[in-house]
Amino acid sequence: MSDQRTEFLGALLALMPVPELHGPNLIVGIDGVDGVDGSGKTRLADELAARMPESSPVVRVSIDGFHHVREKRYRRGPRSPEGFWLDSYDYEQFRQEVIDPFRSGRGTYLSAGHDVDSDRLLSGPRRDVQQGSILLVDGIFLHRPELVDVWDLTVFLDVPFMESVRRMSVRDGLPGDPDAEENTRYVGGQKLYLSECRPADRATIHVDYRHLDRPRIRRAARQPAHQRHREGT
Repeated sequence: MSDQRTEFLGALLALMPVPELHGPNLIVGIDGVDGVDGSGKTRLADELAARMPESSPVVRVSIDGFHHVREKRYRRGPRSPEGFWLDSYDYEQFRQEVIDPFRSGRGTYLSAGHDVDSDRLLSGPRRDVQQGSILLVDGIFLHRPELVDVWDLTVFLDVPFMESVRRMSVRDGLPGDPDAEENTRYVGGQKLYLSECRPADRATIHVDYRHLDRPRIRRAARQPAHQRHREGT
């Protein structure tokens, strides 16, 4: 890991409040521009989780564990940007099974409600919610209207499509051109998201993430993302 990335992680952690012992849980969203997983959200969330204070239990969840079943995801066609934007995730289930338990600080949560590879719905395992925890969620579209009010803090990883698609091509063998037909669904859906939700403006922390070895915090707001949204800023 480069010195610049280590410094970035330290600066990011310094901007995150630490829950009090047995106090309200902290819910953090790591959002980013990509097609499937090209912005590096999961890696960053895992690195942050490993560096969180030992006094606060850290729970890692991905929005990718709450996909709709394949039939619903692709009902508008396999390359439909609108389908990717509108039909990918079951936000109602995510809120009910993850956000509500952590917000109340009691009961159990489900870390995933769907297995995207097998297209199988999941009902367990369920785990207990501990008060004073940090829930760290990574995923795309986290500043949608269905979710914008759930976060205490959000990080938006800003990556040009040319770079995010290149990362996907290295990992998954997809074409490295954002305009390639194979990327229509994902790039087009992300453009709809950027246009309709303005995540770079709504996020608590906006990060220039085009260079993985030297990320840079562009802006850090004082107010939580959901509070600024409610005030119309």
